[in-house]
Amino acid sequence: MEGRVPGQRSTPQQDASDASPDAVLIRRTMAEVGPVADKVTSYFYALLFVRHPDLRSLFPAAMDTQRDRLLKALLTAAEHIDNTEVLVDYLQNLGRGHRKYGTRPEHYPAVGECLIGALSKYAAGIWNPELEAAWVRAYTTISQVMIDAAAADELRAPAWWYAEVVSHDQRTQDVAVVTVRPDQPYPFLAGQYTSVETPWWPRIWRHYSFASAPRPDGLLSFHVKAVPAGWVSNALVHRARPGDIIRLGPPAGSMTVDHTTDSGLLCLGGGTGIAPIKALVEDVAEHGERRTVEVFYGARTDHDLYDIDTMLRLQQSHPWLSVRAIIDQQAHLQLPDAIREYGPWNEYDAYLSGPPGMIRSGVDTLRDIGMPWERIRHDSVEELVGAAQ
Repeated sequence: MEGRVPGQRSTPQQDASDASPDAVLIRRTMAEVGPVADKVTSYFYALLFVRHPDLRSLFPAAMDTQRDRLLKALLTAAEHIDNTEVLVDYLQNLGRGHRKYGTRPEHYPAVGECLIGALSKYAAGIWNPELEAAWVRAYTTISQVMIDAAAADELRAPAWWYAEVVSHDQRTQDVAVVTVRPDQPYPFLAGQYTSVETPWWPRIWRHYSFASAPRPDGLLSFHVKAVPAGWVSNALVHRARPGDIIRLGPPAGSMTVDHTTDSGLLCLGGGTGIAPIKALVEDVAEHGERRTVEVFYGARTDHDLYDIDTMLRLQQSHPWLSVRAIIDQQAHLQLPDAIREYGPWNEYDAYLSGPPGMIRSGVDTLRDIGMPWERIRHDSVEELVGAAQ
């Protein structure tokens, strides 16, 4: 199981003074268990697998790579219990995504019971009936949204898609462009991502953004960088070949173009984060719009600009598109700071995709130059760390 906040607009932290009584109690628990989060996670799974051994098959054989994902998702949801819009969107995506593991409504009470068991053990110093009641209410709300979303999704989409690898383009020693053909129509929007499972590591799923807008031939492409100890990424880069069959989860994420506005697009793509940026450019082109799109493509070296030729060809075809390569080793400025040299960006929506550090500093820079929160979109930084395996 997994937890990843979907593609999102940046939003400021909620004012603590507006928090509900339950939210106050939940955050007090989080502060208490934060320093021993690893122990909470281990105890949670120990309880789950001892009390409910039938649930073990829903998880990967080797738990080390994603053992904290389910718990992190539950805690993330609980922490945002007052932010209904963000919470419901997050939980609905989570509920739909968990279908691919075989998760059923009857599994949720067992997970809730073990969650509260782990929290009560490691927050023993403050735990009381009032605190437990707040967590029961929060978890009941969380699980019901997920169950309802999964039930609605079951009526219109499969739990997963099989997809055949049709081409494997090794761009650099550790980056490959993998193109697949799903076994049935796969609806998605440019800027979204999906989860991928390979035949070599069953039940281990990792997230990858679509590298193009939806295509008439139905093919899907992903830019994959092999990272140290990355089971899925190394399999896709170094083992996958045409004819191999992978599985895809449902599409997710809201880092998509708003076609009801004519605002410009300011796009920051670092490393393989250029993939969804390319998809957004294609999406604007296909809608026949002539809105300005400014792309900053960041890399450590020339060698890491593995898709620069594609981006420059797009620039030649579309006069409204500008592409700038920002290479760390040749520039005095890092990618986020480079945008200060250009602009102004008053009439732009910003899209950021790449390593977590780049997104954090990019958001800070954009906020520093006055861009409102609601005009900044990116994948969740917290979950990108775990998703890049």
